[in-house]
Formats: sequence, C-alpha cells, structure tokens
Amino acid sequence: MKIEELSALEVSFNQLIENLLNKKAENEQFTVRLSSERSQFTRFNHAKVRQTGCVADGWIELTLMADQRSSVRQFPFTGNWDVDWQLTYAALQELRDELILLPIDPYLVLPSGTNTSREVHLGNLLAAEAVVPNVLELVTELDFTGIYAGGIVIKAYGDSNGQKHWFATDSFTLDYSLFSISGQAVKGTFAGSNWDKSAYIAKISEAKKQLELLSRPAKELPRGQYKTYFAPAAVGDLLMMLSWGSVSEADIQQGNSSLAALWRQEKQLSTAFSLKENFQRGLVPRFNELGEVAAPELPVIEKGYLVNTLVNSRTAKEYQKIANGANVSETLRAPEVSPGNLVFEQIFPSLDTGLYVSNLHYLNWSDRQTGRITGMTRYACFWVENGEIIAPIENLRFDESLYRFWGENLVDLTNFQEFIPEVGTYESRQLGGSLVPGMLVEDFTYTL
Repeated sequence: MKIEELSALEVSFNQLIENLLNKKAENEQFTVRLSSERSQFTRFNHAKVRQTGCVADGWIELTLMADQRSSVRQFPFTGNWDVDWQLTYAALQELRDELILLPIDPYLVLPSGTNTSREVHLGNLLAAEAVVPNVLELVTELDFTGIYAGGIVIKAYGDSNGQKHWFATDSFTLDYSLFSISGQAVKGTFAGSNWDKSAYIAKISEAKKQLELLSRPAKELPRGQYKTYFAPAAVGDLLMMLSWGSVSEADIQQGNSSLAALWRQEKQLSTAFSLKENFQRGLVPRFNELGEVAAPELPVIEKGYLVNTLVNSRTAKEYQKIANGANVSETLRAPEVSPGNLVFEQIFPSLDTGLYVSNLHYLNWSDRQTGRITGMTRYACFWVENGEIIAPIENLRFDESLYRFWGENLVDLTNFQEFIPEVGTYESRQLGGSLVPGMLVEDFTYTL
C-alpha cells in the first residue's frame, strides 16, 4: 500500500470519529475499532502455485453505551467516506433502538482517559510478482507446501472520550512444510517485516537436513518417560496454552486457572523460567478494546513465581483489582520466555539419549486444575542416542503437567530465542507471535 493510500484511510477513520462525536446524544458513549489489511496471499502445493491473489479488507466495530447498557455492530470499512458514514450512521440508529431492550450490565466499563498513540512500521516486503520466484527457487525439486501472507495490517481505535490510536505495520509470514516420499514432513515458519534472503536460505537448508533424516525407518517407542529436547516451535505451542485458562485474572478468580496453585504459592516453577509481555518489539498494538495502553513490559512469571496476571478493566471492576491494559479475553499478546544457558552446540550432547521434538499439535487441557496438558508430537521428531539422531519416531501422545516440565524437571533453556509468528488468517491476518527459547526436560511423560 502506498503512503498516500494509508494516509487517506487514517483521515477517513478520524473523520468518522468526529462525525460520531457530533451525532451522539448527551447520555451516550461509544467506542470504534478498526481492523483493515491489504494482503498478498499465495498458496503452494508440490512446489507450485495453487492459488494467489490480493485481498483488500476492513471492518468497523461500533459499540454504543447508554444507561448502563451496551450493544455492538460490525460492518465493512471501505475507505470511501460516503459509504462508510452511511453504514456507520445506520448502525448507530440500530444500536439506539436496541439498547432500550437490553438488560443493565453491572460491570460495564465506559471509555475514560485521553490516551493517544500513532505507530506506523513500514517494512521491505517482496513485491507481489516477486513472491513466487523468491519462495520457490530453493525448493523446486521438493514436495513443498505452504502459504505466504504479506502486506500491511491496520488496527485503530477511537471513542467518545477523545482517545485515539492508530497502528499500521508491514509484515509477512510463510508457513510451510517439506514432505518426504513416505509422507513424513518438516514444518517451518519464516516471518518478519523485511524479506531476508540469507535467513530464508538458512531456514530451508536446515529443513532439508531434517528431511533427509526422515528418510530413515521410523522408530516406534513404548509409552513412558523420556528426556526430551523441545525446539522453540514446540515451546511456543506449550506457551500458548497459558492464554487458555491460565494467566487471566478472571480465570484465577473463577477457579478456572491452571496457575491457581502457583497463584496460591502452593507450587513454584523452576527459577530458570520467566515469562513477560514485551510490546517493545512493536509487532502488535499496545492498546486494547477500550483504548487502554499496556506497559511496554509486564512480567508475568519471574524466576518461577507468578508476579502478575492479565487484568482488563471489566475484571478489575468485578473483583476490585487494578487493571493493567489486558485485552477483553485477558490473553497473551506479546509473550517472551527468557533464555537460559544451553548453547546450540550442546543440545544433543546434553540430551544424550531421548527425544528431539520439533513441533506439537492437538494440545488441550487434560486436567486444568493440576496444569496437565495433553497433545501429540508432530513433524520431524527424532530418537537420539549418545547425542546422535538415530531415527524419526512414530507420533506419540503426551500427558504432562506444566508444574513438572517448567518446574522440577526443567533442565535448562537455550541461550538463544526464536520468534514463532502467529500465522492465522481466519477473518483477518493475525499479528505478533511469541519469542521463545528451546528447552531440555527430564522424564517427560508419553502415554500412547
């Protein structure tokens, strides 16, 4: 998207807010959220283009509040002022008619404060016509499948109290797999704001090495406990479970959190494990659905102790807590796990004999109260003996408590971190991701 087009969208959004301010009744308050993107999507299969095209999309979410009631409408945002205002004003009228029919919300939070911000992060992405040759030049002889998504994503907010935020970022993600003749696969992701050819070459080269190892006969392992090295992508999979009934203050208060025992200080994780929200990388907006701005950093777990939960204003009002800018679902938006001391060259010698796990899938809570997570190994997972890869493994199901693998059984974390991007494209392209190290764990439990 050209700078002029981006500026025109911002002007149109600001004008919409101003018109709503002029039209609102004295007893009414409102919030307006914008999500918009201009994205290139290209799908690959067998190292050929399966589907490609550009998407220009956007929506507005208008929330109207009056007399301790609120209601929401979502509708398209085109950038054409006449069309957008017509849709907005029609939504405003519908919401007014609807509000009087709704029950009172005792924990309704009205917009407050006068926060304003503006962030525009322009990158150096591949031109649409350059995506295919740049992605495929290294994999033409392989069974390569995946999806490239790149372009500008815009998130914006405005309200009746004068808060206004604008966030725009150039970014891309490439979510790909390389398949062997036997059907085994190596999965990888490549993401950023600048296409780095040398970094992409390194990624594909490493994937090719793992693909070659997958040609060996697979080893079937009996259920039991094995020393396991989890690559950063697998650590990222485990980490995101904390956004599902763990770090939320509402879940703590309602007895739904897997970290309740940590919160009550009945249990402690390893002193090597620390987790924080880190917005300083500028990958996601700091503002939430009420225009509240989170701190640049928020420690969540420090050296094994829970020091902060994620608290939004609604939870704070209901349970008499202090809000810290969390989103409506109180989930992690910019998580970072601190690195440890395990250097890359010592991963296999330190593992010695056990499992090397690249990826996980089908994760779920098997017993949330005790922090037990179940899931399966997936893609390029290997049996290692005496520090050397022996064979790929058949898929294993695991069932293990986070109080063990991030607690007493955590041997070490790597001294390097990898960025694991969000690659979701449902409804719109997802932003951000997690910054995580790999980890070495004793006696990880595999059940099937």
